[in-house]
Amino acid sequence: MSTLLSTYSSPAGRHDELLDASGNVRLQWRPLVARLDALGLDGVSARAQLVSDSIFADGISYNVHAKDHEAPHAWELDPLPLVIAPDEWKYLASAVAQRASVLNAMLGDLYGPQHLLAEGLLPSALVFGQPSFKWPCVGIRPPGNVFLNTYAVDVARGPDGKWWAIADHTQSPAGAGYSLQNRIILSKTFPDAFRQLQVQPLADFFRTLLDGFSRLAPTDGEPPLIVLLTPGPGYESYFEHAFLARYLGYPLVEGRDLTVRDNTVYLKTLRGLRRVHGIFRRLQSDLCDPLELRADSAVGVPGLLAAARAGRVLISNALGSGVLESGAIFGFLPGITERLLGKPLAMPSVASWWCGEAAALDHAIEHLDDLVIKPAFSDMGQPAVFGHNLKGAERDEMIAKLRAQPHAYVAQEWIPMSQAPIWGGDGLQARTVGLRLFAVATGNGYTVMPGALGRVAASPHQEVLSMPRGGISKDVWVRASGPVRRVSLLKRRLGVIDLVCGGSDVPSRVGDNLFWLGRYTERSEATARLLRATLSRLSTGDNDDESCLPDLLAACHHMDILAQAPEPDATDDAIEKVVIAAVCDPLQIGSLANMSQQLVYSAGQVRERMSSDNWHALNRMSRLFEQPFQSVGQALAAVDRTMLDCISLAGFALDDMTRDEGWRFLILGRRIERLYRLAALIDVALSFEDDARERSLEWLLETTNAIVTYRARYRRSPEVLPVLHLLIFDDTNPHAVIFQINQLDVELDRISRDVGHARVDALSVMRAALHQFDLTRFEAEDTRDACQALAAVLAKIADDTSDLSENLHERYFTHTAPDVRKH
Repeated sequence: MSTLLSTYSSPAGRHDELLDASGNVRLQWRPLVARLDALGLDGVSARAQLVSDSIFADGISYNVHAKDHEAPHAWELDPLPLVIAPDEWKYLASAVAQRASVLNAMLGDLYGPQHLLAEGLLPSALVFGQPSFKWPCVGIRPPGNVFLNTYAVDVARGPDGKWWAIADHTQSPAGAGYSLQNRIILSKTFPDAFRQLQVQPLADFFRTLLDGFSRLAPTDGEPPLIVLLTPGPGYESYFEHAFLARYLGYPLVEGRDLTVRDNTVYLKTLRGLRRVHGIFRRLQSDLCDPLELRADSAVGVPGLLAAARAGRVLISNALGSGVLESGAIFGFLPGITERLLGKPLAMPSVASWWCGEAAALDHAIEHLDDLVIKPAFSDMGQPAVFGHNLKGAERDEMIAKLRAQPHAYVAQEWIPMSQAPIWGGDGLQARTVGLRLFAVATGNGYTVMPGALGRVAASPHQEVLSMPRGGISKDVWVRASGPVRRVSLLKRRLGVIDLVCGGSDVPSRVGDNLFWLGRYTERSEATARLLRATLSRLSTGDNDDESCLPDLLAACHHMDILAQAPEPDATDDAIEKVVIAAVCDPLQIGSLANMSQQLVYSAGQVRERMSSDNWHALNRMSRLFEQPFQSVGQALAAVDRTMLDCISLAGFALDDMTRDEGWRFLILGRRIERLYRLAALIDVALSFEDDARERSLEWLLETTNAIVTYRARYRRSPEVLPVLHLLIFDDTNPHAVIFQINQLDVELDRISRDVGHARVDALSVMRAALHQFDLTRFEAEDTRDACQALAAVLAKIADDTSDLSENLHERYFTHTAPDVRKH
């Protein structure tokens, strides 16, 4: 027997995906099992670690709402795929496509003539009694009469090996992006097995999705602009939203990024308003429009329903489509399929009884031990209850609930689902498994993604497949019957319409967050440099009368890094405590940990624009401050790591990001923050008394990253005049004040030219103030007056820089003026 299979067993009464009834490896699995055996336990463990490392590096997560203070949970992916044979997939794909067609036709009837209700094929109370049926949507016909542009269904295999539909997802089906991410990871983890098994690729499915949206979107001859609408970073599957947006090339937007004018949806971009032709939505119907659906929604778009009613925008899926996610509909689906398609339902739903019917209620109570009780409506938020687990008072309480509100429950036959192998660290273990299959509308029906999101129970005895409850995902490899043609999502040939689509669709919110991402990156690096200089003096015990430590502490306080400056007679331990808190206390405003939080948050708002390399650095940074530090050495190590990560982020921005409008605002943010902090920090040093000012020159060069340049240029100890010239007036020094002003001048000219807003003249005033300053004043014996005068100039530059930041926000990131241009 295979070494890997020595720990694997098949429990009685369940279908096993890996082994047949005789205990032999099924045909479609044999090449993979042979490859795993060749790797051995250590080899498979190493591949499992590669999977874990890839998930960590890419920051793949799934947010869980149970505890608001918790960070997003890392995505769980089993390193072993689930293998599906070609003939079996042919049946599954055909059955899922048929099911999608039936449900699409049902939506057309329920929001149209309602023949199914009139003919008694579906109880009116089941439809009209649930909140997911949206009365304002009645009569709205989506483009092409396609209500379900995308569809997903959860399926599982019973003990007899037959597939059963467990749940339909018709509102905004989630999981396809995670499936794609799983495939990217596992195809690299087992490349030889992936090629040998001739696994069908997923790219064609997503190409069909792109083509379908472009075909159906009402463009009026314009290049189609499709956006992906997300509730935001706090949503459980936000990672998938960002990943899909980046993969599909759609702008990732929130409700506040869109506005409706004259029944037309517009995206608020840095150039003004641009018409949106299609919305790939990822939020519930009732949250989409606070005017007509749910007044307290803060994530929707007022007037969106009116735009859909006017036929001015494609919304996928159609608003109100969640009405079909009720499991209570299962019992009526066979008859409806015969009525709408004239043929039987290919894949049966698990036997279901809606307790709103008297006979069904009696059956549910009588056979409770053999049933699973679920909420009849998807928005009830109640977990499934297995009847055989209920005893005594719990059983009586469940029956009482059924009798009190029978319409709110559906009883479904309990089917022991099949099991599949997962990697357990020292061998294979059996776990309950189910699949989520995805379909997308085409011009003549539906096509099904040749793969799925496999979901595995969190523990050997658990039967609920739920990612929020600790479930594990699986990649699903569908074997092809012949050679596989590898394809790319990129178009084979671009047309003129493609050339005019890109480059101007940067939402104002994205520009705003990129701007602050630049500012927080620069601020974090500057904070780290100042803290490193302070901690270095602390670690060497440099705290005598000639020490510059008090001056550094004062500078940290003036730059809002220290919550309070230590008292002059403070002990070394007290000073260490204050400085270490300025490094690692995330609740202290201005601390390095707090700055890192702000940085990671801003990056999370524009995740679809961040590369994997960006996220490697951001993930490291977010974990640096998970535990408080106990020593100066620990704090110094964290400061050094943060500074390196910030430098890496700056390098990625300069070398990896496309030079579009979003990138320009990222660079603007960096330049504005550097200008502000340089001017403010030098102002602080110039304001010291004579001895303190002289002592501060060394650390001032250190913290502005100019010490090497100074030593190479002057080969002597720091003096006031050359230090100030290097840090303020030298236009070749990238860490000089004048250099930031000149670069900001260039970037603002480009922004003004590309976007169209008139620019402000604050920079010319700053430059003139520096050019008019007479540096020969520092050749005098007493330079106090010169220092005070230059400090005043720098303080004015810092204030004007803050005003410039506010001006940019008003000009580019808000759209409140009634005459904003429509592009």
